[in-house]
Amino acid sequence: MAHEQHQELIQALHDCAAECNHCFDACLQEEDVKMVAQCIRLDRECADICAFLEHAITRNSPFVSELAAVCATICEACADECEKHADHHDHCKRCAEACRRCAEACRNVA
Repeated sequence: MAHEQHQELIQALHDCAAECNHCFDACLQEEDVKMVAQCIRLDRECADICAFLEHAITRNSPFVSELAAVCATICEACADECEKHADHHDHCKRCAEACRRCAEACRNVA
């Protein structure tokens, strides 16, 4: 089964989506939401593609490698943005780390 051979990626996707959702919510609570607007936007993009790819893997989609390549790109963009705020926001630091791990796992499949 495809989902068994991709168990490490599935976990990375799940963890990344969870961290992005947490970061998204925490950023909305920040005093200056405009300062983290791009972070919020990319958190949503990243969480959505991670969840989509996780589902695609479990249904044995023929497009897993292509989706993984796109997911890696989005994870990297989200990590880059979150790192801009990592010194001030722990949730951004954790999100960036999860995004980097997920991007690497995606590249291994792509």
